[in-house]
Amino acid sequence: MRKHILIVGGGYVGMYAAMGLRKLVRSGEATVTVVDPRGYMTYMPFLAEAVGGSIEPRHVAAPLGQVLKGMRVLTGRVTRVDHEARSADFQPVQGPARTIEYDILVMAAGSITRALPIPGLAEHAVGFKSIGEAVHLRNRVLANLAAAASTDDEQVRRRALTFVVVGGGFSGVEALAEMQGLADEAVRYHEGIEPADLSWTLVEANDHILPELHADLGRWTVDALRKRAVDVRLGTRLASLAGGVTVLSDGTEIDAGTVVWAAGGRPSPLAAASGLPVDRIGRLLATEYLTVAGVEDAFTAGDGAAVPDLTRPGEFTAPNAQHAVRQAKLLGRNLVAYVRGRRLKPYRHAYLGSVAGLGHHQGVAQVYRIKLTGLLGWLAHRAYHLGWVPTARHKAAVLADWLLAGLFRRETVRLEAIEHADEDFRQALAAEQANEPARPAAAHEQPVHDAPAPGEAVHDAQAAGEAGPGARQAPAA
Repeated sequence: MRKHILIVGGGYVGMYAAMGLRKLVRSGEATVTVVDPRGYMTYMPFLAEAVGGSIEPRHVAAPLGQVLKGMRVLTGRVTRVDHEARSADFQPVQGPARTIEYDILVMAAGSITRALPIPGLAEHAVGFKSIGEAVHLRNRVLANLAAAASTDDEQVRRRALTFVVVGGGFSGVEALAEMQGLADEAVRYHEGIEPADLSWTLVEANDHILPELHADLGRWTVDALRKRAVDVRLGTRLASLAGGVTVLSDGTEIDAGTVVWAAGGRPSPLAAASGLPVDRIGRLLATEYLTVAGVEDAFTAGDGAAVPDLTRPGEFTAPNAQHAVRQAKLLGRNLVAYVRGRRLKPYRHAYLGSVAGLGHHQGVAQVYRIKLTGLLGWLAHRAYHLGWVPTARHKAAVLADWLLAGLFRRETVRLEAIEHADEDFRQALAAEQANEPARPAAAHEQPVHDAPAPGEAVHDAQAAGEAGPGARQAPAA
């Protein structure tokens, strides 16, 4: 009997696992449904370069419908899973919710931004986990430079040129480095602003940054950032953002125009809400075969799963792209074996090391015991991640972006208007209505107080009822 495989999440694990199921789809042994809120896979390691302008944002996203031909891709969210009934509640981006029946479940919902109860965090900070947030950050850096160059108010200027990044992991360090690189290039187009006028602060709660790298590389990165006038605060936490003022745990107050929250993530709460077995931090309990522990017909991998690390007994694999992609590829093969009644293979992968880009043609890399810094680290970072970019088309697009960025100066146009694309239209309508003079009714027009023609009142009442109280109104003058 043909199996229906439901994959919840279209990130690294969801997309690569689905790609591994092509032979089942082609042979008619299974149908595959992938559910994802955005409908595309984001190559997270290149988000920072999208902020800096080295890579076009759309080139770090792989449309699932284009990549997973022959499979059903649904855009929306799975809100709950009832695995005993083999069903999932699905809420599409538009329209009513419905139930999806399945035979085999793959939980690949990944992680979400880790939020802490810090006053003002939701109102004044910017996240860094999606393409939309990367585009917003790029626009914000460029817009703040323009604002600083256009004001005579010293306080407004100083606030616009002050940036704080919270989180010393890969995301936070790379985001700050690329933002600074973008700003250093863009100030040449704003008279009266120099790179030294900008203030950059990196806040990290631990006593080191880039914890997945060797401590020597973390210290080298701190020194490199400080040489670029970045104030690196180790052993420091964000205490408050109330009123838009950044208050750190050491008592320092910073009036920053941009605060980036890159303090890590936490597992998607979907697994726990669905009654599946999770550990104390919410990760799905997995076996070395990437099955959900103690649950039939259920598989998992990636950031949201506690996968045993067979190379380090008693520990779990780190939540990074290196493991997620490799787990996903094995997951695809194990699913094929599972459907065909064959033996599953365990996941075993020794840690190869990690790489990080620091902008300004600098980077750090650790490959086994080899440590690279500066230009060599930057080249290793690009070479490593280019190899993992999905599809040949995206690899070619990224290479073309890098070539153009190497031959010409960075593009510094800001497109913040796309974040509120209808604002100009609404303002134009409002201005038109405000300036339109009252005109006398023409002879053929019926005054509003006249009695309606027969049947007209019923028609108007029905129209009003169909529109409902939430009907969209033209903006008031």
